[in-house]
Amino acid sequence: MPRTIAFALAAVSALALSAPALADTLIDNVDGVTIDADGKVKRFTGLVFDDEGKITQVLAREDKRPQVDYRLDGKGEVMIPGLIDAHVHVMDMGFAALTLDLSGTTSLEDALATIKAFADANPGRPWIIGRGWNQEKWGLGRFPTAAELDAVVADRPVWLERADNHANWANTLAIQTAGVTAKTPDPDGGKIIRDAKGAPAGVFVDKAVALVAKVVPPPRPEERDLAFAAAQDVMLAKGVTAVADMGTKPADWTTFRRAGDEGRLVVRIMSYADSIETLELMAGGEPTGWLYDDKLRMGGIKLFLDGALGSRGASLKEPYADDHGTRGLPLLSPTQLRNLMSRAAMDGFQTAVHAIGDAANAEVLSAIEELSESYKGDRRWRIEHTQIIDPVDIARLGQHGVIASMQPLHQTSDRLMAEARLGPDRLDGAYPWRSVLKVGGKLAFGSDAPVEPADPFAGMAAAISRTDASGQPFGGWFPEETVSRETALAGFTADAAYAGFAEGRFGRLLPGERADFLLIDRDPLFASPEALRDTKILQVWIGGKKVREAK
Repeated sequence: MPRTIAFALAAVSALALSAPALADTLIDNVDGVTIDADGKVKRFTGLVFDDEGKITQVLAREDKRPQVDYRLDGKGEVMIPGLIDAHVHVMDMGFAALTLDLSGTTSLEDALATIKAFADANPGRPWIIGRGWNQEKWGLGRFPTAAELDAVVADRPVWLERADNHANWANTLAIQTAGVTAKTPDPDGGKIIRDAKGAPAGVFVDKAVALVAKVVPPPRPEERDLAFAAAQDVMLAKGVTAVADMGTKPADWTTFRRAGDEGRLVVRIMSYADSIETLELMAGGEPTGWLYDDKLRMGGIKLFLDGALGSRGASLKEPYADDHGTRGLPLLSPTQLRNLMSRAAMDGFQTAVHAIGDAANAEVLSAIEELSESYKGDRRWRIEHTQIIDPVDIARLGQHGVIASMQPLHQTSDRLMAEARLGPDRLDGAYPWRSVLKVGGKLAFGSDAPVEPADPFAGMAAAISRTDASGQPFGGWFPEETVSRETALAGFTADAAYAGFAEGRFGRLLPGERADFLLIDRDPLFASPEALRDTKILQVWIGGKKVREAK
């Protein structure tokens, strides 16, 4: 094992094992904020937890302090529950931190220079792997090409994932290595972007990505362990103490289990498998129990119904305003969707369906309506992203316990693209957070990291303002869809836990739940959007253990 990998893993192990949970600990003199069992804001000044890291008392200022083994002074800092990201890709986040990052590039020329510099600095890498490019952000007006990549790296295959995870950019050598030619047909649910002669031009959309991905060397177990350590570091730095991992592959699950067995699993993971086969292989005939003191559970499946707006893969009821020749790429037929949802539901697994376009959202809502007749009880059907809804379908989000799992930063990043893709007359149902609540629906907030940063405070700022980090657009984009600060905090704590069947275990600072909390330098219920984005995280605690402290 390389020395850098061994050192990183040792550091994570030391973090996880450095201090056992304290027995009967009181953290007093805090400005505590949580969401209570009724969904209301609860204020408190002291928190008591036991040697299992579970909360035993939440104390108001006037309450008598109990006798405890350890008493810590919170110094008047703000305490909130540990933040939960309801939609991430854990291993992608880790690999993104270790490979070529194009998310900050602002033009094609900038990206090509970054790629060349990375390749020059890493001559021993047989493939140049990376992610984060976005031709819309570059103002390119088209997809980049293999020839443009060849101009900076031609001696090794290059394979770069788009920011939305729904398209990849390859150089000529990568395409040739995969054996893709002009004669290769587009797969169902995928598209090869072609040149004037019909040859692959360099970009592969949705299910066409697999045509090249199949020849990319898979990471070794030690590389996966390092990527997982990097992902945990990214999350903890932003105060994220629990996540829903969307699309867990078998190798991802074994990486999480290996971390749990070795004491390196710090962040809590609610796992949604990438396929029925993974569910059967890893979980068996029913959701797993909560493992490693509520750190890991596979309780559901992630399904893809369409692609993304940026690559024009989102499935729309009407053609794209900027490309009248397409309505997107449906990735499952209506029958396939219902069969997969039913197959998971019959064994008690939760379904989380990726749906971005209005046609995809209408289809999954229809499937939920039909399946709810057969599968009674508390199913908590999830729709991931729920970005573009036909206004006629919004009321359906308040039925059958549907959870709209949405990512506030997508709205600020995608608004100009959404305007171009849909046109001005089809935006009434775009990112409709408050409308979901008005019809009785439920929200859970996340980031889709690494598509967006795993930064809940930036997410809260976007949710309450509909503006980006520079305050644009003035007054907010469709400001009638903002939510309250209390709703934003709940979306990243109690409601995100509920969306993963984790309520009662973590997500709120209440007796019986895990003592997962942050100490921060400001109250999120009074901070402006700008101040929220600048929140400083002073300490991170998970299960009664301090796992991170600001230097």
